[in-house]
Formats: sequence, C-alpha cells, structure tokens
Amino acid sequence: MNKHILNTEVQEYIRQHLHLDPAQLALKKSPFSEVSSKEIAEQLAGKKTAEKKMPEWYASAGIYFPPKLAMEQASSAQTAIYKSKLMEGKKIIDLSAGMGVDSYYFSKKADWVWHVEKQAELSAIATHNSEVLGAKNINFITGDGIDYLRETKEIWDTIYVDPSRRVAGKKVFKLSDCEPDVATLLDLFFEHATCVMIKTAPLLDLTSGLNELRNVTDIHVLSVNNEVKELLWILKRESSVAETKIHCVSLTSEVEQHFSFNISEEKAVNLPCYSDIKTYLYEPDTAWLKAACFKLIAQRYGVDKLHQHTHLYTSDVFKSEFPGRAFKVTEVNSYKEFSKSKEKRKANVIVRNFPITAPELQKKHQIKDGGEQYLIFCKDQQADLKVISAKRI
Repeated sequence: MNKHILNTEVQEYIRQHLHLDPAQLALKKSPFSEVSSKEIAEQLAGKKTAEKKMPEWYASAGIYFPPKLAMEQASSAQTAIYKSKLMEGKKIIDLSAGMGVDSYYFSKKADWVWHVEKQAELSAIATHNSEVLGAKNINFITGDGIDYLRETKEIWDTIYVDPSRRVAGKKVFKLSDCEPDVATLLDLFFEHATCVMIKTAPLLDLTSGLNELRNVTDIHVLSVNNEVKELLWILKRESSVAETKIHCVSLTSEVEQHFSFNISEEKAVNLPCYSDIKTYLYEPDTAWLKAACFKLIAQRYGVDKLHQHTHLYTSDVFKSEFPGRAFKVTEVNSYKEFSKSKEKRKANVIVRNFPITAPELQKKHQIKDGGEQYLIFCKDQQADLKVISAKRI
C-alpha cells in the first residue's frame, strides 16, 4: 500500500482524469515521483468500478482502491446490504473479508465485526478505508481465517465466509474445489457460532450444495438487474427445520422482489396442461430460474406455462407483479413460416427450449441485434417450433 497515493495532489489528479481510460493513463508519464503511472491507473480503474458497485467508496475522499481482482471479487453495496439483513446477533466474523465491503455493512447492524484477511496489503487497505468511512467497530486481523478460528476461543453469533472460487489462478465452481472447503469445516464453525452464512458461486447446483452441507435452513438466490450474483446458504447449529426454505430475491435500483418456497411445494404442484401463447408473455427473473420453481411460478402468479421445458409464461390479463421481463405479443408464427421470409430484421433475440442458438439464428436469418422489437424462439405446448414477435412492457 503506497500511502503517497493518498496525498491531496494525487487524489485531485485522479479525480480530474476520471474521463480517461485507465489503460491510456498507465502509458503516460506520472507527474509524481513517488507514485507510478500504473498505480494511478489502478486507482482510476477502482474508482470507476466503485461508482455503481459501491457508491459510498466512490463518493468518499481518501479511499484507497485495491487491485482489479479484489475489486471484481468484492460484493456490491447492494448485495452486502441485503446480507446484513440476514445476519444474526451482534458479533460477526467475516473469515475471508477482502476489501471489506461486507464487513462494513455488517458493522452498521452489529456491535462488533471481525474482518479477517490473509493478504496483508488488502487488510491494510480495508483498515484505512474503514477509518475514512467512519466504521469504528471493526476489528482487523491479518491472517488465514481458518487458522484464526482454530487458535481462538472467541465466540460469535454469526460466521460469514466467502470461499475463494479462484484456485491456482483458475476459476472453480464446485463447493469442494473452493478454498477453504467449507463442507469439511462445519464442526469448527459451529464450535464458534450458532449461525453460519456461506456465499457461493451462482453456478453451484442447489441440490449439490445441499448434499455437501448440513443444517441448511435457508438458501437465498440473489439476482441484481436480472443476473444471479450470489447464492447465500444459512446454516444453524441447532437446526430444527424439516426442510430447507429457498428464497428468490431480485434487486434493482427501484424494487426488491421476494419469492419463498420449499422444494416439496414445487414437486406437489400439478399443472394439468400447458397453454397456447396468449396476449402477454413473461420471462422469469434469473433468480426464479436458478431456483427451479417452474410450476409454482404459474400457480402463484396466475399465469400459464408454454411447455414443460419452455420456461416462459403467458396470460390474457397483464400481471404487473410478475418477477422478470414482460412482453406484449404482436405476432406468432411457426418457425417454418418465419424461415420463408428473406426480410432483414433488427430485433433482440431470445431463445428458450429451441434447437438453434441465438447467434446461429441471427446469422442464418440476418437479424441485426437491437431495437424495440423482440423475437422469441421457443417450443409451444405441442413442442412445435414457434417465433413470437413481441414488444417489451
């Protein structure tokens, strides 16, 4: 951590050059003898990332931004705030705390937070930034979080751990391949806390995670702007629940939508039949798709499903509360009819349960991406290939 970066003139220089590409700035000669162009470019890139991802860091003077990978791996303010609502008790430990975004928002709810980070520079950066942000109830520990747990007799209310999904420079997705392997450490965690919150990769299969973990009371599938960002697993030492509850959560700048269910509820739903394409078409939010509550969506929102494997829904009456994207259908054609036309089109292509990929369809039918029109390629209730022309509501 080069503290000269925090000098007023350096900070002002970064602020004045926010319009520049960091890569271009890195090639310029640094006007400061004790701060390199590479370091300035890194701070500029970090500040640009923070503008939307963590606005408090962006707006605060004197913030020191870590390297690009740490910025990418850090939670957004939006997801960190949501996690702070899930924590239990007043003493929290963050075992793999990184640049400290989660710890900071935990500190707004808890009496005390322990921030444990094995990278000394990252720990120093998080310590400095917490002082700038005015968080005075965070204890900073430099070291390995698991080693720290094994050596201490301290007890917390909640342990939070975000195992690294980058091992030996490669991305991994299976829970057992992450570092640390949390499934093998549950006894240690429950020695020190009654509640454990684990963040995992969005690609982790829910059934696989449930098979590896135990005492899972809740799973939160968290999407931001229709992209699944995190899976949050809540484990309780004295769990008495008969079945894990799954929560779909969609976060946007305007609204926060929730949908909770048990897997047995989804299995119990009997959809008597599937539907023709009606006036309105709905594409569920990615959190709902990840949670695989396909039949419950139809039941709870009063819409019909097109086909067992076509995860699109339809209705004649508009359902404004539906979680995801809604479309007004303007035309429906068979794919055979659509293919006869040689017309060049500009449209957004969506593919659901269709044997040809979106890029292949765009190339084959000369569809230029963009505009207000949507072309939705899918199978209908008879498994016939259909092309739905629609406009986004």
